[in-house]
Amino acid sequence: MTLGKLFSKFGSALTVASVLGFAGQSALAQETINIGFSGPLSGGAALYGKNVMDGLSKGVEDVNKKGVTINGKSYKLNLVGLDDKYAPSETAVNARRLVQESKTPFIFVPHSGGIFALQTFNERSKFIIMAYSSLPSILEKKNPFTVRIPESFTRYFPTFIDTQMKAYGKKLGVATTNTDYGKAFTKEFVAAWEAAGGEVVSHNQMSYNASADFYSGVGRTLADKPDVLLIGGPSEPTALVAKQARELGFTGGFIFMDQAKYNEMERVLGDYSLLENSIGIVPIVKEVRPESTPFVEEFEKNHPEYKGKALSSEVILNYAMVHVIANAMELANSADDLSAIYSKMDEAVKKLEPVYNPIQITGFETTGSMMYNSTAAMVKDGKLVRIPLVDSK
Repeated sequence: MTLGKLFSKFGSALTVASVLGFAGQSALAQETINIGFSGPLSGGAALYGKNVMDGLSKGVEDVNKKGVTINGKSYKLNLVGLDDKYAPSETAVNARRLVQESKTPFIFVPHSGGIFALQTFNERSKFIIMAYSSLPSILEKKNPFTVRIPESFTRYFPTFIDTQMKAYGKKLGVATTNTDYGKAFTKEFVAAWEAAGGEVVSHNQMSYNASADFYSGVGRTLADKPDVLLIGGPSEPTALVAKQARELGFTGGFIFMDQAKYNEMERVLGDYSLLENSIGIVPIVKEVRPESTPFVEEFEKNHPEYKGKALSSEVILNYAMVHVIANAMELANSADDLSAIYSKMDEAVKKLEPVYNPIQITGFETTGSMMYNSTAAMVKDGKLVRIPLVDSK
């Protein structure tokens, strides 16, 4: 039975300790600090939610090897997860339950709708939202207890646009996923493309989850002869959209939404040849991200089930965040003074050892977002290469 089915079947707050079996009865008997999760563990987005949960659970495992020291006393972390089926109304119900029953000072949420739902009451209910979404508007409400884990996707736009517009031309075709996140990303990107002097010649967002046959939608997008295609959603269907575009004769450049990961697309396609002349975010692949090697080696040693597998950002970033909040609580010398904990986030990031910081998180902005030493990735001659980000104009 899968983790998602366990949560769906029992419909109750199951701790990761009890589900995954990484903590024995002695650990559960010790004093603990509960951290919460509400995300999709059933339905079409279950794999996405499971990846986030996996990262959190492995982070809890490793933090608990030495514990969290507050006022000279050592505490264990315990992850309590609930399935919200990607529904914001369910996220709100789950969060209230997590706070009331498990007194969670942190709740991780991996979708923007759920994050927005919690921002209406988290300050009053006294918990910090650990927001796994790169949507810029998450921080516009200036919620004092929201931590956006990924940086804003708009940071990549100048590089994506400058590179592909110079190489291929100014005509853009849009064939992205039609989810709320896809619509938000596309709206922002189209505005940036047009502001740079480009033209959107076709706009055809599609359901990336309903089918593996995208020929008709891609064909409509290509009918107006774009120079560049903006595509993206989950990695597996994004790979198929790119493949089918090539099969329909498209020879221009691809721009990938940040949701699509190169290493995951390679697993679908076999290599990078069909993704030639594309640009996207840098995956956790040692050939282009050598600074992640200490993390990958340590992670695979501690969690051998991941050895040789592609690590997604959902796993690694949420893993790293468990270490960040553990550091922040130790620095604040508190597990419940949210203002003190939040004020220590930047220092907590800077305290991360390389084995816990795989993609160079450099700090925490006062606006509420983690900061990164970011670059972009391209496929050239069938191989991934890394390129610097250009500044916004």
